[in-house]
Amino acid sequence: MKRKSIFILTLCLTMLIAPLQAYAKSKPNVSARNAVLMEQETGRVLMEKRAHEKRNIASITKIMTAIVAIESGNLDEKATASRKAVYTEGSSIYLEQGEKMLLKDLVYGLMLRSGNDSAVAIAEKVGGSLEGFVHMMNEKADWIGMTNTKFANPHGLDQEGHYSTAYDMALLMRYAMQNDMFRKISGTTTYKADSRVYAWGNKNKLLTKYYDYCTGGKTGYTKTAGRTLVTTAKKDDMELIMVTLNGPDDWNDHSHAFEWGFKEYKMKEIRKEGEYDLDSDDENTMGYLWEDVRVPLTKEEVGQLSERVITAHTDGLSSLSSVVGKAVYTVNGEQIEAVSIMSSPEDKDRSYFDQLIQVIKSMAGAY
Repeated sequence: MKRKSIFILTLCLTMLIAPLQAYAKSKPNVSARNAVLMEQETGRVLMEKRAHEKRNIASITKIMTAIVAIESGNLDEKATASRKAVYTEGSSIYLEQGEKMLLKDLVYGLMLRSGNDSAVAIAEKVGGSLEGFVHMMNEKADWIGMTNTKFANPHGLDQEGHYSTAYDMALLMRYAMQNDMFRKISGTTTYKADSRVYAWGNKNKLLTKYYDYCTGGKTGYTKTAGRTLVTTAKKDDMELIMVTLNGPDDWNDHSHAFEWGFKEYKMKEIRKEGEYDLDSDDENTMGYLWEDVRVPLTKEEVGQLSERVITAHTDGLSSLSSVVGKAVYTVNGEQIEAVSIMSSPEDKDRSYFDQLIQVIKSMAGAY
């Protein structure tokens, strides 16, 4: 009788604990209509909710405005605030018509205070006109691979033909965070422009108040779009990007998603930089990896990872002397990383631009 009671008690405890364990592993619920949690290094999506639905995005648009301005290389030049810039509705850094301000300071005002006047001043300086700059934004979006995005202005005020998705905005943030100046501006809590007597405080409260591991981001709001938010966070050796669109409880959405991501996933090194033996049907070719290969994996996924090699001659890339193949890594059929295998270690010493062209060509249409 005593043994039977112990058995029943154990069974009951198992029935109680199992759902709790399953709940702990389940992806976090978010208040937002659309959401994506992405790992920075590989771009792997760890969590998503209606990630590819086209929506109004409000001021997170300014992430694109900032990176285009930074990449122009003119941050130390001054821009003159036009009447159009000064009278742009919405949030402002209170430029005066004819005022001259460093482009760098305008980008800080754009990202920290979400200045719509700053966005227009930047656009007119960098693009020559509002229309010219918007064209640059869309060219950059196409280059990054934001296939469900169209920009109509540099500030994010609601306008026909201005939209993006949670996934595309994560792609944009991943790209932008590879730029040291953008990363610095995005993670700045306060900044004082030389032409101002007071400092600007960052509106991103996840960075300044709510979450210790937050490293940057951009807030947004319009009545149509609701609350939009893009943030980044880093813990140990893993960096995550979170995007929410129309999220009434976005601070909690982001902090809870980050905590879940850091708990469930760890960065695992699966290949060291150096020689890579390509064993094709026709020949043995020695290639080289330029960097260590690291991917985010759960404990369960560590034993489920598989590697596949695609050699250059099998997919029409044999004309590219520096790229001899690709290593593709999957978990249960999901591709989580793909890296180019180069012909020699000396390729790494070529100019960045030269490398970039080769890698883009090698990846095009390969998978």
